[in-house]
Amino acid sequence: MRSGSSPDDLTIAHWDPWLLVVLKPSGLLSQPGRGSHLQDSLITRLQHWSGDHHLVHRLDRDTSGLVLVARGLESLRRCSAIFAARRVNKLYEAEVVGQLQGRGRIDSRLARLDRDPPRYGDHPKGRPSTTLWRVRARQPNSTQLWLRPLTGRSHQLRAHLAGMGHPIVGDPIYGEASTTPMRLHARALGFEHPFTGLRLRVSTRQEDVPHAS
Repeated sequence: MRSGSSPDDLTIAHWDPWLLVVLKPSGLLSQPGRGSHLQDSLITRLQHWSGDHHLVHRLDRDTSGLVLVARGLESLRRCSAIFAARRVNKLYEAEVVGQLQGRGRIDSRLARLDRDPPRYGDHPKGRPSTTLWRVRARQPNSTQLWLRPLTGRSHQLRAHLAGMGHPIVGDPIYGEASTTPMRLHARALGFEHPFTGLRLRVSTRQEDVPHAS
């Protein structure tokens, strides 16, 4: 990895003429929100560096990890197409409240149930969503998991785990109030590069990225 390649010392995990993979800190928005106090974001920092950067997908403010950013509109079109076709392998790591064993699959129909703050949950009219999970390690009061979302719904991992009765540690919406940053990290992205055709896999650890200041 290389730090300091973009404004405010964002870490660039991969860069080439067509795309970047950037490490987003927990606490930083992926894109600006409504209101003058919500204008600082990953993409606005990158666009101060070069205006031709475009988000291909987003992470929640409290989630840290890897975000794919297109360089140019043709790159955005191609990168968006591989996401829409679900040809991107995404791996997350999380720490959840309570004890889990083994592995499992979560299938539900997710819909937004509340607006402020936005909260999602199972609903008959929701959109189909699927998450695979596997235990990574067990702690006295929590469990570390590997997570592989097969769909990309808003708040999918957070809502799925909370629906199981095991919210993510530090989750300010689905869990209990905490001063601990949410323990959800987008660990790896793998896909066929839309320009070179070569397989690209980028990975990082949650320990590699600081909380946003």
